[in-house]
Amino acid sequence: MRGEAAYTPVANRGMITISIMLANIMQGIDNTILNVALPHVQGSLSASQDQIAWALTSYIVCAAVMMPLTGWLAGRFGIKYIFLASVAGFTIASALCGAAATLHELVLFRALQGLAGAGLIPLSQATLLQINPPERHGHAMAVFGTGTIMGPIMGPMLGGWLTQDYNWR
Repeated sequence: MRGEAAYTPVANRGMITISIMLANIMQGIDNTILNVALPHVQGSLSASQDQIAWALTSYIVCAAVMMPLTGWLAGRFGIKYIFLASVAGFTIASALCGAAATLHELVLFRALQGLAGAGLIPLSQATLLQINPPERHGHAMAVFGTGTIMGPIMGPMLGGWLTQDYNWR
């Protein structure tokens, strides 16, 4: 069964699924929320358009670099521990992004956010496949897809509202 997650029966499958979906929604929101707030962030940090683009690029590049390493880390330390470390790291990096006082800090914290957030989606899928019997894999992936797409849908709306009525931070 190499390469596949083995089914592990669990008593609290519903709570695990909700936790996974909340992490995926958080990742989707944070990934897209900056797109809407970018002009406000640019003005606040006195950055040019080329400079502020690094805030988006650093996240994408770091996530692309880290994603292949996620499987190795999960195999070495366990899916649960790497997933929890990813959620904690992503949350901390998100808070640091909001507290960034300079463009350099924002780019660094977005890079950290990308490193931590890279594993959330694949580890979520692996966990859902582990906690659901094979006959429920289709249902589990449908729930996963619904939760995963909610973040990018909510991100621009939430970002626009927060930026307009409060602050980009």
